[in-house]
Amino acid sequence: MDLSQRSPQTLLPKNMAAFLDVETSCRGLRWQARCDDEGAVSALEQAKSLDNLTARLLAGRDITPETADEFLSPSLRGSMPDPSSMQDVDKAAGLILDAVQAKQKITVFADYDVDGGSSAAQLIRWGRAYGIEIGLYVPDRVKEGYGPSVEAFEQLKSEGNDLVITVDCGAAAQSALEAAEGLELPIIVIDHHLMHGALPPCAALVNPNREDDTSGLGHLAAAGVTFMVLVALNREAKRRGLDVSPKLMDLLGLSAIGTVCDVVPLKGLNRAIVSQGLKVLSQDQNIGIRALADVASAAPPYTTYHCGFILGPRINAGGRIGKAEMGAEMLSTENAQLAYAHAAELDRVNTDRKALQNQMINEAIEEANKLPEDASVIIVDMKGWHPGVIGIVAGRLKDRFDKPAIVIGVNEQGLGKGSGRSMTGVNLGEAITKAKEAGLLLSGGGHAMAGGLTVEAEKISELSAFLNELLAEDVAQARKALSLKVDALIAFSGADQTIIDRIQQVGPYGAGNPQPLFAFSNARIAYAERVRGGHVRCSFEDASGGRISGICFRADETGLDKVLLDPNAPKVHIAGRLKADSWKGRSRIDLQVVDLAIAE
Repeated sequence: MDLSQRSPQTLLPKNMAAFLDVETSCRGLRWQARCDDEGAVSALEQAKSLDNLTARLLAGRDITPETADEFLSPSLRGSMPDPSSMQDVDKAAGLILDAVQAKQKITVFADYDVDGGSSAAQLIRWGRAYGIEIGLYVPDRVKEGYGPSVEAFEQLKSEGNDLVITVDCGAAAQSALEAAEGLELPIIVIDHHLMHGALPPCAALVNPNREDDTSGLGHLAAAGVTFMVLVALNREAKRRGLDVSPKLMDLLGLSAIGTVCDVVPLKGLNRAIVSQGLKVLSQDQNIGIRALADVASAAPPYTTYHCGFILGPRINAGGRIGKAEMGAEMLSTENAQLAYAHAAELDRVNTDRKALQNQMINEAIEEANKLPEDASVIIVDMKGWHPGVIGIVAGRLKDRFDKPAIVIGVNEQGLGKGSGRSMTGVNLGEAITKAKEAGLLLSGGGHAMAGGLTVEAEKISELSAFLNELLAEDVAQARKALSLKVDALIAFSGADQTIIDRIQQVGPYGAGNPQPLFAFSNARIAYAERVRGGHVRCSFEDASGGRISGICFRADETGLDKVLLDPNAPKVHIAGRLKADSWKGRSRIDLQVVDLAIAE
C-alpha cells in the first residue's frame, strides 16, 4: 500500500488495541491512540464543519461540539471569573490601594523562578502607573532557601517597609508570618501552592488552594492569581474614583510566561491567559523579554515553546545559580541598558547551569540505577549537589524511569534540600506534606506534580522508605496506565504546512493540552549522526521514497541512540512531533523523534 498517496485523514487506525500493534516500543512503552472514539470525531466534524484531523485532535483532548468554540478561540472576557470568588481578594486589593494612596513603602517578596518573577513584574509595573516604585526582594536559593524567613522580614521592616506582598510563596511560611505579625509588618500573601490546616497570620491570603476557597481556580499559577488580584485592584480603584487605571492587557504577557513555565494545566482561564498573553508578549513591548530574545537569537511571534524552552530557562537561571533577583528585575524594568545587561548575564549563567546540570544528571542516573527495581519512587541524594539544579535533574529522572523522582543535595552541615517531580495520578505534594506531618522533614510541600523539601541527611533513608510505601499503589496504578498517546498515523508526504496549520489551530500547547504526536510506519533510517548534548540528528525514508529529517533529543538517555546509530537497524515505526522550521528564507517541516518501535 502506498501511504504517500493517501491523505492524513484516511490513515487513522480504528479500534486497535495498540497503535500500529506496538505493545512494547524501544522505550518500553505501549503505543495507544489518543482518541479511539470515532463517534466523538464525527460529531465534531459535522457540528463544527471541521476537517477530520482537527476534529480528531480536539476529540483526543476531550473537547466536544459544545466546548469547541471556546477551546479554539479562548477569550479572557469569556473565561474571566469574578475575582471576588477567591478568598481575601477584595481585602488584599483594598489594603494595597490604601498603601498606594498613602504613598507608603511597598515591597514585593518573590520566589526565584519564572512564576515568581513574572508575578512580581506585574505588580511592579502596575504600581508605576500610580507613581509608586514597588520594591523587590528575592531570596537567595542557596543562602536563604525557599520562601519568606524571619530574617528577611526583619530586614524589610528595618528598611522602612509599610507593606510586603509575597508572590508564589508565603502560604506555608508560618513562623516567618508570625514574626512579621510581631514586627507589626503587614503581609499580603499571593500564592497557589497546596495548603492544609489553620491559616497563617497575615493581612490577607489570596490562594485558590486554601482549604476554604471555593473559586475552583486551583489550577492557576501564581502569575494567574496575581493577574486576578490586579483585576480586583483596578475594579477597586474605579470604585474609589481614582483617575489612573493601568492597562492590564499590557501585563498579560507576563502572566502567560509564568503560567507556561510553572507547567499548570492549560485549561479554562489558564488557556485564555496563555492564548491572549502570547499575542501581547509577541508585540515585543516588554524590553526585558525583547533583550532576552535577542541574546537567545529568538524572535516573535512567541509560542509556548519559546516560553518553556528558550526564555524561561534563562530567566530561571539567575535564581538557580546565585543571581536571584535578576530575572524579576529584567522583566519589570523600563531601562533598556539594564535589561540587556541582565539578559546577557542570564544567558551566560544559563550556559553554566547546563554544564552543572549535565554532570549532576549523570551522577543521579548512576545513583538511581543502584536502587531496587521495584522502588516506587526514585529518591537519590549526594553531598554537594547544587540546590538550584535538583528540580531539573528530578524531572529528567522521572522521564527516564517513568516514576516520581526526588533529588536531594546535602550541604556541609548535613542538611538536604530536595526537589521532586511526579507523574499523572501520583500526588507528590500531598505525600511530601504527609512526610512532614510524620516528623521526617524540617519543611516541605508543593502540588500534585512537584514538591520541595528540607530534610536532615540522617533521615533520608527513613523518608525514602516512607514515601515508597505511601505511594506504592498510586505509582503502580499510574504505571499500568502509562502509554504513549498517538494522535494520528500519517505519511511523510502528509507532513506539510497544512498539517502545521491544523496543529497550530488546536494550540497553545502545554500541560493538559499536549503537543500532537504523530506516527509514521515502516520507515528506513536513512541517516543518523550523534551531535552534542546526547542528541541524534537523523532522517528517514518510507517505501514510496518520501523523506523527512529531524532530531531525537537526549537519545543517549532514552536509549534510542542505539537504534538510530545501528548500521544494520531494521525498519521502524516512528512517533514524533512536527515543527515548521525556517532557515535563510527556506522552510521545511522537521520531525522531533519521541519513540521508535521495530516494524515487524
